[in-house]
Amino acid sequence: MTNQTIAYQGEPGANSHIICSQAYPGWTALPCATFEDAFAAVSEGKAALAMIPIENSIAGRVADIHHLIPTSRLHIVAEHFLPIHFQLMVLPGTRAESLTSVHSHIHALGQCRRIIRRLGLRAVVAGDTAGAAREVAEAGDPTRAALAPALAAEVYGLDIIARDVEDEAHNTTRFVVFSPEPVERDPGNGPTVTSFIFRVRNIPAALYKALGGFATNGVNMSKLESYMVEGKFTATQFYAEVDGHPEDDGLRRALDELRYFSKELRIIGTYPAHPFRETTRQAAE
Repeated sequence: MTNQTIAYQGEPGANSHIICSQAYPGWTALPCATFEDAFAAVSEGKAALAMIPIENSIAGRVADIHHLIPTSRLHIVAEHFLPIHFQLMVLPGTRAESLTSVHSHIHALGQCRRIIRRLGLRAVVAGDTAGAAREVAEAGDPTRAALAPALAAEVYGLDIIARDVEDEAHNTTRFVVFSPEPVERDPGNGPTVTSFIFRVRNIPAALYKALGGFATNGVNMSKLESYMVEGKFTATQFYAEVDGHPEDDGLRRALDELRYFSKELRIIGTYPAHPFRETTRQAAE
């Protein structure tokens, strides 16, 4: 691949920047102001791929992503999981006793309540974690701190005075990688995930009937999300993920049944299941 640029939403030092560097070492990571900008960078050829967070083990699904997936016409080609760790960072030489406020993304503030409460800090919402670190560095105010990944402290020249301050140790974000073209994956080549969107026909019990084929064919559905289309309460679209390859006998039959009861069905990605899934499954057993 000649274009080795991967787009992400956020500023340098953000968690999305970290996973880009881990999953695609040697590639150029392109920061984008919004998710729409990251998708557009791929569609317009500025980047070959986009690394997009889709859900977090604490905060749940990432808002707006499921609305962008159908309209982007991009394809999911991989998934990655990143354990999330937040560091309390300050201007060099600042002590905790001097702090009065802490700045970060609203999810980060909500996931680090204990240290905020223990230090008696006022929580201030910022656009993203790395942006909060940059703003603290630029403000030069020793009463401000930021909650951000360790990379942000390195990028913006801040000191970390408390490490891994998140309330829950299992805090993990799942990212998916979007590409203009699908990556063909042969069946029987290891654990596979298939992602698709669909709209059921407007008939009684359509969703129940549409999903019945997955149960009768022994296909595990790991995700099913519904959301309105164009603000209409009667136009509901679904995003789903299942284990398996569309050419596997069971999944092929289940998709045929889903197709019969749907007015739209589009597979947007068939990609390797990340090993983290098996680790999580084993821990739950």
